[in-house]
Amino acid sequence: MNRHQFQQAAKQFRAGRISLEQFCDQVFVTNDPEASGGTESKSSKPPVASALPSRDINAHKGDFGRVLVIGGSHGMGGAVCLSGMGALRAGSGLVVVATPANQHAQVAAFSPCYMTVGMPDSKGKFSKDAFDELLDRCEWADVVAIGPGIGRSKSLQKIVSLLYAQLPLPVVVDADGLNNLADADIDLSNHEGLRVLTPHPGEFQRLDGLKDTTDREVLEARATELAASANLTLVLKGHRTLVTDGKQNQHNTTGNPGMATAGSGDVLTGIIASLAGQGMAPLEAARLGVQLHGLAGDLGAKDLGQASLIATDILDYLPAAFRAQQSGE
Repeated sequence: MNRHQFQQAAKQFRAGRISLEQFCDQVFVTNDPEASGGTESKSSKPPVASALPSRDINAHKGDFGRVLVIGGSHGMGGAVCLSGMGALRAGSGLVVVATPANQHAQVAAFSPCYMTVGMPDSKGKFSKDAFDELLDRCEWADVVAIGPGIGRSKSLQKIVSLLYAQLPLPVVVDADGLNNLADADIDLSNHEGLRVLTPHPGEFQRLDGLKDTTDREVLEARATELAASANLTLVLKGHRTLVTDGKQNQHNTTGNPGMATAGSGDVLTGIIASLAGQGMAPLEAARLGVQLHGLAGDLGAKDLGQASLIATDILDYLPAAFRAQQSGE
């Protein structure tokens, strides 16, 4: 059990949602195959296939993670909506979307299933005055996702960099969240909590200072090095997306070219954040999130065709992807 999973279990025990015996069962569970009388599985299925969080019959919505999604800007409000819905579809009990005040009405109208909050804005983006309010909102959350549709500015460089460095809880960073970190040229190893970065190759090049190559093999080697040196989990998106923490690497086998569509990555951000908020370790959340995201895209493409696939289709097919994954299909 990692630190975040322990904190989640402790929170449920303090709230009276689980008994002392259940708390101890979660804290002292062993992953030693010999202790369970068996050996490691020889199955060819992805190692995350059995990692879905289980649900107690008396569960409360607060038991499945409080996700705060920070993003949106003028003309890009849809991105943060997709992330919020991705988190809900992946099982989060409570999701709040924080967005600039001028985008609040649009974001709130997208779905009644997540909560929304408008933040101080300037020229269609978060203003520098938003930082303290965002920090206060983060205290409510179990996990924070930063970046979908957030845009780029000097103020955002400071906001994103400070949240990245200071928050003690898990943080998933995507899209312009990554670009703001790159623009600020921060030390990515300087952070207080668990971190997951989800760049596409162009974002990774900016993040890592690469200008001389687009070679996938080189990018993956550098991604593995960065994950190890900065103590984070990195999802390098693309064909056979790489998920690495610098020690363990896995290439995803689901997904198709139809998923190369605006908003697809925003959905993935929400899924990974949701799984992390439900207590999964970052590497496990990223592995399973990428797998389910690609599987939803495959199921959607089978019915709709790759050319017509859009990001909301991935959301629509996530329930079927979860069912298929749980049944081992």
